[in-house]
Amino acid sequence: MRILVIGGGGREHALVWKLKMSSRVDQIYCIPGNPGIAELAECVSLDMSDNEKLAQFALAQQIDLTVVGPEMPLTNGVVDCFKKYNLKIFGPSQAAAQLEGSKEFAKKLMRKYRVPTGDFVVFTEYEAARQYVLSHEAPLVIKADGLAAGKGVVVAMSREEALTALEDMMCSQVFGSAGNKVVIEEFLSGEEASLLVFTDGYTAVPMVAAQDHKRALDGDMGPNTGGMGTYAPAPVITPAIKDQVMKEIVQPVVDGMRTEGCTYCGCLYAGLMITADGPKVIEFNARFGDPETQVVLPLLKSDLAVVMEACVDQKLDTVAVEWEDQAAVCVVLAAGGYPGSYDKGAVIEGLAEAKDAGATVFHAGTAFNAEGSIVTNGGRVLGVTVAAIDLSAAIEKVYDAVKCIHFTGMQYRKDIAHRALNR
Repeated sequence: MRILVIGGGGREHALVWKLKMSSRVDQIYCIPGNPGIAELAECVSLDMSDNEKLAQFALAQQIDLTVVGPEMPLTNGVVDCFKKYNLKIFGPSQAAAQLEGSKEFAKKLMRKYRVPTGDFVVFTEYEAARQYVLSHEAPLVIKADGLAAGKGVVVAMSREEALTALEDMMCSQVFGSAGNKVVIEEFLSGEEASLLVFTDGYTAVPMVAAQDHKRALDGDMGPNTGGMGTYAPAPVITPAIKDQVMKEIVQPVVDGMRTEGCTYCGCLYAGLMITADGPKVIEFNARFGDPETQVVLPLLKSDLAVVMEACVDQKLDTVAVEWEDQAAVCVVLAAGGYPGSYDKGAVIEGLAEAKDAGATVFHAGTAFNAEGSIVTNGGRVLGVTVAAIDLSAAIEKVYDAVKCIHFTGMQYRKDIAHRALNR
């Protein structure tokens, strides 16, 4: 098989890394890729937002399967474009990707198909939203309806915070047009976890549950980020809760999407809150999570290319998806100042030493400088991942590997997987 992966972050590095292990895969291309991916695949500099150019590349290179990493190409309709040329592509159509692209769409679908989630109201007028906040007790969750690069959510612990969030989104348009419409949601309390599933639009197969650490600093303090580390399996999702999630959340959504005329094929990410009343949906993503992918895929025993092709061919029920009886931990190494403003171009040292220490280092925000050295080129720079016999062993090994890596301003959390250890 000849495979194309679209994207250039840590998630895509993990996808390429796992696909490279397949006995069926001969060649992998990645658009645009990064220095880490370049060790495994041929990186091609093309515009990810130009569906036609992507499809023409796939045709010219006789690509057998394309895998889409980020949400932007999915909501931009890349899957629909590829299907027009009878090209196999793993990911939901533009209509199905609304599950992530529009918070309102997702919440109304859940309400219609009785999927457990927080109560919500939708506003397109700032004054109406402001009056709602003034008449309701905090905490409240304020969400920009559209895509905001994972940043369009504010958990407001006071009315003042909620009003500021509304003003930022609807008046100052800090998230652009994504904030023209906002969803105000009931605050859910409990423990968060993520369950990713493979689906062909009919059958849904769960992956290993993971837990992300969004806050920048140890002890879940500091500002929200795109994710400072993750681990799997997450013990908060017990076998019984996983069965409940599949029965009451995932399958109703997969079936509901098909009923609505937008069959969902690809990876469906359910962001969950495990509350005292059971699991409830915080959000859906229409693709693999980042950095969850970096701990889930190392635990996959089955051939990823075979599983993905079965999804595209709507034959997932014919494939056994098996998992290693291990645990994995990923620690994100971020640039100084992240998630605020940060510098780029710091030389990264110790990558080979980290590998020798038993880690797989996934590149998220890296580049080559003029001298050919690998340098920082993003907020989240690297994801250092270790899979081991259990969580304690994985934690010890991953932090030994982290100590090998150095770059100016490097910051990371020292307590990834602390909730699991506390259990």
